[in-house]
Amino acid sequence: MNANEEKRMKELLQQALPPVRDADPNRDLWPSILRRVNARAVAPSTFGWVWFDWALAGGLVVFAALAPSTIPVILYYL
Repeated sequence: MNANEEKRMKELLQQALPPVRDADPNRDLWPSILRRVNARAVAPSTFGWVWFDWALAGGLVVFAALAPSTIPVILYYL
């Protein structure tokens, strides 16, 4: 890319992306983020496990029952 192309690219980018005037937030954003996270939090079931964790554990038990030779491999990766 030569200097003329770089200059043209810079001009096009400056036209497409206007400058940001007020980049700093006017208040602390962390408390509002915490409120949003806590509002969307799901009540955990027994031992903090959700339904997907139970489904994975059940699938692992079924897989081990169907292929018992894989039990040492499963225990190795736990």
